[in-house]
Amino acid sequence: MDISDNKFADCIVMNPPYGGVATDMDKDYFPANLRSSETADLFMAMIIARLREGGRAAVVLPDGFLFGTDGPKLEIKRQLLRECNLHTIIRLPESVFAPYTSITTNILFFDKTQSTRETWFYRFDKPEGYKHFSKTKPLLPKHMEVIDEWWDNREAIPDSDVNGAWKAQKYSVEELEANGFNFDLCGYPHEEEEILPPDELIADYKSQRASLDREIDEKLAAICELLGIGVDAE
Repeated sequence: MDISDNKFADCIVMNPPYGGVATDMDKDYFPANLRSSETADLFMAMIIARLREGGRAAVVLPDGFLFGTDGPKLEIKRQLLRECNLHTIIRLPESVFAPYTSITTNILFFDKTQSTRETWFYRFDKPEGYKHFSKTKPLLPKHMEVIDEWWDNREAIPDSDVNGAWKAQKYSVEELEANGFNFDLCGYPHEEEEILPPDELIADYKSQRASLDREIDEKLAAICELLGIGVDAE
């Protein structure tokens, strides 16, 4: 990519579009090894290229960038570690951008002061009382104060709910490379779905449906009683 001097930036803060599919014309602007079909990847490649020496950046990216293993994505992550100092990744919970998107995202903080030596990962959990963020219960600046407190006095934090997992931990660049450039670290525990045999699965679905039908019937009866009408009334 040929970039003129006036196109470089000292500071880049961006939430690039993700989930989109790049056209062939879009990809032609990039070297062959960086031609990803994902728009977020191409924006990340451009950000790395346009960040001036000594500059700093904070970029919101989806989970797919962290654990993706296709060729262009891996090359972009190699460049990020080699050409930049990726010092911090903040893992964000799902629904942060609800109702606009349900895609789980992260904030990558890096600068062009040196190549990466180690990267801190911090998992930001939902505040107490929040099952999901929404338009009426959005993410507020006060919720992020826990990150500010941790940022100034960084320490590893084990996950008390999941044995062997971490809420905050740092990894050397050698560990990241040995992990196949998979940055999906200090993330959120995923519930494992039990795969039942077909007959047990059908029986389980029938049981769930019967329970749901009973719940609906009870609520419908209560509403009809309040209205003074019979359940079978049209």
